[in-house]
Amino acid sequence: MKIEAKKILDFLHFTENLKKLTRHSWLSDGRQESVAEHTWRISIMFILVEPHLGIKVDSLKTLEMIVIHDIIEIIAGDVWAFDAFNKETRELKIQREMAAIDEIRKTLDNETGEKFHALWHEFEAKETNEAKVANALDKLEAQIQHNEADISTWLDIEKEMLHMMHKHVEFNEFLIAFKEVIVEEGVEKLANSNSSEEALKS
Repeated sequence: MKIEAKKILDFLHFTENLKKLTRHSWLSDGRQESVAEHTWRISIMFILVEPHLGIKVDSLKTLEMIVIHDIIEIIAGDVWAFDAFNKETRELKIQREMAAIDEIRKTLDNETGEKFHALWHEFEAKETNEAKVANALDKLEAQIQHNEADISTWLDIEKEMLHMMHKHVEFNEFLIAFKEVIVEEGVEKLANSNSSEEALKS
């Protein structure tokens, strides 16, 4: 029993790295976001949107998938979404992440390790309702964070990506509506920024 407890403690020390690993996203106060913070808010999002989805999902499984899906970044690192448009970068990302989840499974060396491995692969496959919802919220949370950040942190490609989220939500009517209000907020932020720039020039 104590051996298993020590194994859990060691793995928790390992996961602290998600608190230190930063994403290409900034908070409204100007601080860069950690992967752990991103994961936490996706979990909150799921709890809030689940009653409105109108489809059957295993709540616990979905939350577990959300919580573990980025854990591989401790080993593989975080590849920014717009960098993944490059075929070579995307293929390398996949290779690194698959190796990372295999390493995590071996490190845990128990049923939990097998569970993490299975959940991660299910998330990546995007075939089950749970995986589709988790993936959609992952993308939507990233845009919400962009909307909250100062417009100066937005790259040009991120302004384009604001209008590229439909493919992630098209399977669900409520998530489509949720995506639309998020996009509207982003469009308004861009418009206000452009108005401010024009005012400064005049």
